[in-house]
Amino acid sequence: MDNKLKWLLVVVLLSFLGWYFLIKQSDYTITFKVNAATGTISQGILEWTAIRSKKQNETYTVLEKRNFDFIKQLMKKGNEELEYSWDMKTINDSMTNVTVGIKDLNHSLYNRLTAPFVSTKFRTEQIDKIKSFKLGLEDHIDGFKIRIDGEGSSKEIYVAYISLKSVLQEKAQTMLEYDPVIVGYLDRNKIKIIGYRPYLEITDWDEDKEIVSFNYCFPIPKNTKYVLDSNVKFKTIAPLKGLQATYFGNYRTSDRAWFALLDYAKKHGYKLENKPLEHFLANPFNGGNELEWETKIIIPFTSK
Repeated sequence: MDNKLKWLLVVVLLSFLGWYFLIKQSDYTITFKVNAATGTISQGILEWTAIRSKKQNETYTVLEKRNFDFIKQLMKKGNEELEYSWDMKTINDSMTNVTVGIKDLNHSLYNRLTAPFVSTKFRTEQIDKIKSFKLGLEDHIDGFKIRIDGEGSSKEIYVAYISLKSVLQEKAQTMLEYDPVIVGYLDRNKIKIIGYRPYLEITDWDEDKEIVSFNYCFPIPKNTKYVLDSNVKFKTIAPLKGLQATYFGNYRTSDRAWFALLDYAKKHGYKLENKPLEHFLANPFNGGNELEWETKIIIPFTSK
């Protein structure tokens, strides 16, 4: 063999070994695809690890988080210390590729030498663990449906509203908690609610802290006379032009449609103003099949 070729092979081999043992972040990598938006998966990861913290005595700390595309966590349990790096990449309007890089901080070298090539205890445990997450996520996804409707616009609405704030996962519970406040005021003052189909208007969305400020709104006649109140206010919501989606499912997880619209916007070149407007078209107090509860959602865009 030519000496130059031998040296080239040596350089390539040394470069690979240097990358594999010194630069590569994970000991073992698991990849799978799931029919969900990156934000839905990101929320699922945080909720799943919160459950494991309670049931499996595992402590998870978020070391890094980039939008809804990447989460890096440190897991501690007894003498175990593992890093999980979750990387989510959109494939198309409905499918996302998830890559999970796993590093054992106490046995990294051994795992790199064994786990990618033979079935070890570490490899088996991690495959089972990520598989349980994937199955749980798929069960969650089966509980709702999302249809991307594309560009559209909302109508002008005159509303009575109450301003609220909560973590993203508890916005529906917060609405229900304060429902008697606003509905009670409207009933006492004999103010007609048009159709009893409320709106939720997001005024601020802190994606890093996952906290939303919003107005819980009921449409009423524009010429309504009202009594001043410390909680209930009145205003006109101006028409919005933006990307629309229709969500079918429990209102607790209607934000899954927000995430789908964010991924759609990124893929199709829209710049969104992250202030969704939701219009709930079913009354959850009537019960029934949650997959028939319909919500219209629009997120305004600033440019394309």
